[in-house]
Amino acid sequence: MKKLHIAMIAMSGIRACDTELLEMGLTLPGFVERSKVIASLPSLGLLTLAGMTPEHHTITYFEVESLNDSPPMTQLADCDLVAISSLSAQIKDAYKLADRICAQSIPVVMGGLHVSAVPEEAARHCDSVVVGEGEPQWLKVLADAANNSLQRFYVSDGSFNLDDTPMPAFELLDIEKYNRITVQTSRGCPHRCEFCASSVMLTSRYKQKPMDRVLAEVDKICSIWARPFIELADDNSFVNRDYWKKLLPLLAQKNIRWFTETDISIAKDQELLQLLHASGCVQVLIGLESPDAQGLRGLETKQNWKARQQPDYARSIQTIQSHGISVNGCFILGMDNHDPEIFDNVYRFVNQTKLHEVQITIQTPFPGTPLYQRLAHENRILSPHAWEKCTLFDVNFKPLNMSARELASQFRELTARLYSKESTDKRKQLFREQIRAAYRKKTDGTAPMAPQSSPA
Repeated sequence: MKKLHIAMIAMSGIRACDTELLEMGLTLPGFVERSKVIASLPSLGLLTLAGMTPEHHTITYFEVESLNDSPPMTQLADCDLVAISSLSAQIKDAYKLADRICAQSIPVVMGGLHVSAVPEEAARHCDSVVVGEGEPQWLKVLADAANNSLQRFYVSDGSFNLDDTPMPAFELLDIEKYNRITVQTSRGCPHRCEFCASSVMLTSRYKQKPMDRVLAEVDKICSIWARPFIELADDNSFVNRDYWKKLLPLLAQKNIRWFTETDISIAKDQELLQLLHASGCVQVLIGLESPDAQGLRGLETKQNWKARQQPDYARSIQTIQSHGISVNGCFILGMDNHDPEIFDNVYRFVNQTKLHEVQITIQTPFPGTPLYQRLAHENRILSPHAWEKCTLFDVNFKPLNMSARELASQFRELTARLYSKESTDKRKQLFREQIRAAYRKKTDGTAPMAPQSSPA
């Protein structure tokens, strides 16, 4: 088979169109720290495809923050195939880059969530589009590229079995550039929130990766990074509790620290929380979305699960954090049940519950989501196809109970209040006090945790 030299290009980095918000970010430590964390993650999707690429091919991996940062054509001139992955906010730069490469008669294939949602749009800028999960189609893409017979579309049906997941090619990374590396243990989420633009768009069912494969990926990362910080690229990690109660004691032997996303229900499982703490889990990100139940109604397409959990939010946060695991509570501003009082409500809730970290975003209609479809049907999208505004920090829809301008300005004000140095330091101090108090109870035989360092 013909040997291919492949370039893999990940469009990375966090963006916002709101210039006032960007200027504020320069002086808001909490906001800036979270932005750097998001921006520093490598493309697990491309690394996974690289890991299943036959060894007779060669691969060069690039991460590009902007079009100006893209590799020069001299570096791509000898490529037989260029694979580009991008989120919605960077997709227009990705299209321009693909256009430049195609103009040099170098075949380009694009994949990822955005192009899977709008494949016909993407096909105007490249030779081939991978729609859905990439693993089932990648070897066929390579075979067709070697035979100069690339198809316009390669479509996956969401049935890929994670038992067959290849080892990601972590060795392609310059490890010094990252403060965390990603591992995926599952795809999908049972809650089906209408705004979600994650792996639920790739598969209709929840899928779990075998434990031995997860542990092998952790071992590989440890072989190139002495004591790594790992972020799980899961939408909702702990759906299968039996799986995790077997895996966590094995992770505890790896001497790692790690972070993941989950839902609030883990607070009801004391055994799981103890195992999480012992395994090196230092933080969980939980989509609280709104501080009140009214704001949560209608959030999910099939049920009101989060609205039913809301009365226990404060107690659940306290329970999780008392085990030495900090909670990063996420809130979405501008949902249909929100009025201007939501901003003060979020601020009060964060302080009253002593959340260690908080992430606020603006409701964002990503392409392909039920939210985008509904708002488009209601003629509430301000600028259709303005994908550069899919940043989570820009307004591109008409809110029901406030103006778009009011949503943007109040979001900036809340950002300043939550991420000031004073507020950030106070949350860290309160979390440390909470850990010490829980440890004192443990020494009296009434609490199940021991001191652990705060998350990086």
